[in-house]
Amino acid sequence: MSTTISTHDVTLDDRVFRILRAGDPCAPTIIFLHGWPQDSTAWKDILLLAAHDYQCIAVDLPGIGASKTTGPGPCGSKVLLARQIHDFLEYLGLENAAMVGHDVGGMITFSYLREFGDLTKAVIMNTVIPGIAPWDDVIRIPWLWHFAFHSIPDLPEQITVNNLPAYFDYFYDTTSATPERISRASRRQFVSSYQSPDSLRQGFEFYRALWDDAQENATSSDAINIPLLYLRGDQEHGDINTYIAGFKQAGLTNIQSALVPGSGHFTLQENPADTWSAIRNFLYG
Repeated sequence: MSTTISTHDVTLDDRVFRILRAGDPCAPTIIFLHGWPQDSTAWKDILLLAAHDYQCIAVDLPGIGASKTTGPGPCGSKVLLARQIHDFLEYLGLENAAMVGHDVGGMITFSYLREFGDLTKAVIMNTVIPGIAPWDDVIRIPWLWHFAFHSIPDLPEQITVNNLPAYFDYFYDTTSATPERISRASRRQFVSSYQSPDSLRQGFEFYRALWDDAQENATSSDAINIPLLYLRGDQEHGDINTYIAGFKQAGLTNIQSALVPGSGHFTLQENPADTWSAIRNFLYG
């Protein structure tokens, strides 16, 4: 039986959430949160694989792409973003869901774990968590210069607004082991999701909030008992064990890790089959 992906807009108060949906609505639910500079369509290959066993919902993060607001402007706080995602899940009546977050979506997933205890399991992919080891080491890595640059008020928008395709391509091409797996069509789609002034600013606000996120995360040491899988590409910089040690120091009591072969930072598109295999094995375990 073929699997189809449908697109929906969910209106909640002053917000519209654009979602991609696949799979049986009666099956267990997985929520997928993308990173920067991507949108919900980055998960399409994973959705097609996962929808055989799960209801899959990929969300354009608040302020990105077709997820709009008529209320307050861009917000980068991962705690506040996690609360918006929680409100969204409650509105849809989605209980006992699993959550998978990549890059910034992984940071939001961590904040969700801190704030709420209603997930069955969680997967954090290809990211460092602000304030959690090895955060202090990672932000000093020269080729992650964009963490600091994106935090500057206004300047990133002014410099990139007329050159987004080339700017985004730099990150796809330099942080992927197989950048050709991120198709030209995908790259055009991602650019379109950040072209409006509000969406462009929202993307940089994710970074401007990192330092406050770090303080928030570092001051909380409550135990998190929800099972977590930390997933990275095997070509990505850094020793995965240092990340696992940081999660344990932060209070996670039930954590596993896995490496996706032949992949760099964008594992969900570089190697969707092995990425989903690792996630599926974790969810089934």
